[in-house]
Amino acid sequence: MNWISNYVRPRINSIFSRREVPENLWSKCDECGQMLFHRELAENLNVCPNCGHHMAIRPRERFKAFFDGGAFIEVRVPEPIPDPLQFRDQKKYVDRLKEARKTTGEKEAMLVAEGEVGRTPVVAVAQDFSFMAGSMGMYVGNAIIAAAERAVELRRPLVLFSAAGGARMQEGILSLMQMPRTTVAVQMLKEAGLPYVVVLTHPTTGGVTASYAMLGDVQIAEPGALICFAGPRVIEQTIRETLPAGFQRAEYLLDHGMLDRVTPRGKLKDEIVTILRMLLREPPAVMADLPSPEPVAVETQAAAE
Repeated sequence: MNWISNYVRPRINSIFSRREVPENLWSKCDECGQMLFHRELAENLNVCPNCGHHMAIRPRERFKAFFDGGAFIEVRVPEPIPDPLQFRDQKKYVDRLKEARKTTGEKEAMLVAEGEVGRTPVVAVAQDFSFMAGSMGMYVGNAIIAAAERAVELRRPLVLFSAAGGARMQEGILSLMQMPRTTVAVQMLKEAGLPYVVVLTHPTTGGVTASYAMLGDVQIAEPGALICFAGPRVIEQTIRETLPAGFQRAEYLLDHGMLDRVTPRGKLKDEIVTILRMLLREPPAVMADLPSPEPVAVETQAAAE
């Protein structure tokens, strides 16, 4: 047994071998191709500091930046019947759900939470596009109804962040039934006189756009977000015409009156707080943790003498 080959050489190789760099340290911007350090990108809320391209952001990460101090309480959502149609394509629907839950660490494609934003109590809902493309199934319908009921119970406004590829095909007609269900939930808020603000993020398409995503009292979108019912490629193939540049993007829809605002992600919180307090007829939010100190009377030297 050669101890030089079996011990010394592997030991030397382990000392001088190049260390592998973890793959998750860097991300590449899809728009400008810039390589971005993951911590810098996270601190900038997944917005490219080079070109301003808005990348996808998970609901929990969004809520940590949205709620004061990153503190929020999850709202319980009733569980729907699992795999009601016993659907199967290349995989079973239940297997796709297990895979999505393992990948994202979330139960489903929507997260409901309550907390304070700029000292204003709100209920917020956010879709997770990484969970089966944020598709609208029965759970998403239950989540919006639970959020609306909680908002009415607490007399709070509802803020919704949409990001979806449309209805969930694995649930068939049951997914399409979430369109009228969520519309009724929005009507509950309107009858209660509570504000409903929608932030449309990239992408928001299909039945989601045709229901709760376009029913807000105020419609805000992130820059560059694709917002549509049918995608541009489908429309081009149908009408056999070339569409205008930027068609169905947030800026195009703003110019044509379908949106109220297009706001960068870093400024969303302050803008939403301002809008909500205006709709609630409340004074402007205090932009500090503590009130300014009371003025102290300073005696002059002559008065002291």
